[in-house]
Amino acid sequence: MATFLYRLGRTAFRRRGYVALMWLAIVAAVGLGGMQASGASSDDSSMPGIESQKAYDLMQQRFPGASADGAGATVVFVAPDGQKVTASDNRKVIEETVDSLGNGSQVARVADPFESQAVSKDGSTAYATVTYKVAQDKVTDASRAAVNKSADQARAAGLTVETGGSAMEAGGGLSGVAEIVGISVAAVVLLITFGSLAAAGLPLLTAIVGVAVSLFGIMMLAHPLGLSSDTGTLGMMLGLAVGIDYALFVVSRYREERGKGHTPQEAAGLAVGTAGSAVVFAGLTVVIALAGLSVVGIPMLTKMGLGAAGAVVIAVLVALTFVPAMLGFWPNAVLARRGRKGSKASVKSVTPEKEEKGGKENLGTRWARFVLRRPIPVLILGVLGLGALAVPAASLQLGMPGDEAKSTATTERRAYDNLAKGFGPGFNGPLTVVVDAKGVSDPEAAVKRISEKIGDTKGIVSVSRAGFNKDGDTAVFQATPSTAPTDAKTKTLVKTIRAERPALESDTSATFEVTGSTALNIDVAAKVQSALVPYLITIVGLAVVLLMVVFRSVFVPLKAALGFLLSVLAALGVMVLVFQQGHLASLFGVEQTGPIMSLMPIFLVGIVFGLAMDYEVFLVSRMREAYTHGESARQAVVSGFRHSARVVVAAALIMIAVFSGFIAEDGSMIKTIGFGLAAAVLFDAFVVRMAIVPAVLALLGDKAWWLPKWLARILPRVDVEGEALSRRPAENQAQAENQAPAPDEPVELRV
Repeated sequence: MATFLYRLGRTAFRRRGYVALMWLAIVAAVGLGGMQASGASSDDSSMPGIESQKAYDLMQQRFPGASADGAGATVVFVAPDGQKVTASDNRKVIEETVDSLGNGSQVARVADPFESQAVSKDGSTAYATVTYKVAQDKVTDASRAAVNKSADQARAAGLTVETGGSAMEAGGGLSGVAEIVGISVAAVVLLITFGSLAAAGLPLLTAIVGVAVSLFGIMMLAHPLGLSSDTGTLGMMLGLAVGIDYALFVVSRYREERGKGHTPQEAAGLAVGTAGSAVVFAGLTVVIALAGLSVVGIPMLTKMGLGAAGAVVIAVLVALTFVPAMLGFWPNAVLARRGRKGSKASVKSVTPEKEEKGGKENLGTRWARFVLRRPIPVLILGVLGLGALAVPAASLQLGMPGDEAKSTATTERRAYDNLAKGFGPGFNGPLTVVVDAKGVSDPEAAVKRISEKIGDTKGIVSVSRAGFNKDGDTAVFQATPSTAPTDAKTKTLVKTIRAERPALESDTSATFEVTGSTALNIDVAAKVQSALVPYLITIVGLAVVLLMVVFRSVFVPLKAALGFLLSVLAALGVMVLVFQQGHLASLFGVEQTGPIMSLMPIFLVGIVFGLAMDYEVFLVSRMREAYTHGESARQAVVSGFRHSARVVVAAALIMIAVFSGFIAEDGSMIKTIGFGLAAAVLFDAFVVRMAIVPAVLALLGDKAWWLPKWLARILPRVDVEGEALSRRPAENQAQAENQAPAPDEPVELRV
């Protein structure tokens, strides 16, 4: 592995012009295809294997002309204080508004609130439902503007009017704030780390190229594969974070090899052969975690995971080829100022060898020696601290936040609140009951019996009239709960209704399924919880085997997996504190507390596991390298920190900055993911990898690198630490160091 990557790095450096043109051509080709492709799909919400999906599929089958996938908008009217919407003047305004709402070319029908009994009991509130002929992603801006224009006319007449519904969600995309924040902070961190504008700019440039390829690729495949806009967002988030980090490690190793006196081309080869090997295996762990999302059985999750995994693969390829090519254009510019003077003494004044002989120790070395002297207190403090933060995760509640989680400054949130005030908290999440009476002698009687029984269930305030299909063998009606969609009592109510099914089936010979947004959220949460343990076993098992191959150790991979569990549980605990319990919620722009997004635990586990293994590979591979080259187990820990601590800290700060930027986005899903990932990286990089890992390795000593002989014979050997490169014949090394520059290699002073 190391030898192949070494040759790849040297070739990319030497043929930098061709490599740069190749990547630019890829960006242009994929960009052109992405710009011309159809937009992202919104039809990505199927959830196989849950009751809500079965009910939806049954409706699609038995009501073929119902356009169940058509978008909808809700226009809510509230009369001025002391008045009623049924007053003649107010009623006239509402009816005129309903007429204007029906003029749109995409509108299928508009339900007049006075004809559809959509007026609250106290007469203060009414709503009109607009049904469209097309799905949400096909609703045009002109159609949304027409709804807003009609609402403005009603407001001018004195009514309070708010709008909501799927048709009014423009999809939007990213605001750009996240990218600006992430890149700005990354630039500052890189500049402080390297002390060179060129060295700071190179990882940013190469990461942007990788993100462009992956993002345009996702745009190009969005329509044929049914990828949602969130897939592109997640791909950009991870592609930017790992792209900068991977380039950072290669550039850092290049500077280190130049400090040892190697020529630029040789240093590029060695950097890709050593740090590049770590990049490959770190990227593999991320890809395993993301691709493993497919075991959950949720198509949307699978597509998002595979899209993000593709972005990580692109980031790895960029780090192995485009980064050394860019180093070829600016071989000296990426060095620190004192390293560019061309003086051998100036370069060697910063080499690790001098530090080992009594020179000034860097912060990473001093921290490692501190942990080695006090491993038990550091280990206890780290474990107890993360354990305390993980405690709130025990009260984790899952759900799918809707309009109730949006800012009160939005019309969707105000429409939600007005409906809840006028019609009750359960109005915003009615349960849809689909009765299958096929083969029943008297379908109407069976449906009536089921409807009455569900209506008598404690917690149901009303049941609508059942609507039958053309064949008369299937009916649909709605049951409105007394509690809000995200209330725990509503979840219990759904379970109670479903528990009544066996007795009703025996009594009526008909069966029924419960669906609707509220039931769907409950079913998805249950599905995610049941899939979490198999998913953990899958990705942790594969990654432990991979790390066993990389480090040729039993305890190091197990320690890495246990440390990951600590950091991810702590991150979940902090999310519960902020998003569910409301502590410091306003600081992060959380308008309404409630259940954590159902898919969040799976996302957090998958993505954080991959990123946690990144830091594990980068940090511990330098320890392994030092250990295989003859250093003691304790000294190898110090060497690993001396070489890697600074860049690992920089990489973690960059990832935290990138993820934190997404907290400013409007979408609750992206906001939650951004916060969770930022918290998890903070805990994993600075507590687990920087404190718990060296403490455990200090306690284990040589046992940390123990591997049974029978297992050593089975596992393939991959040279991540670059041992093969250090064994190259001396004359080949001398030839590489003293050879004349290639025709396209810049002439420069030797160091």
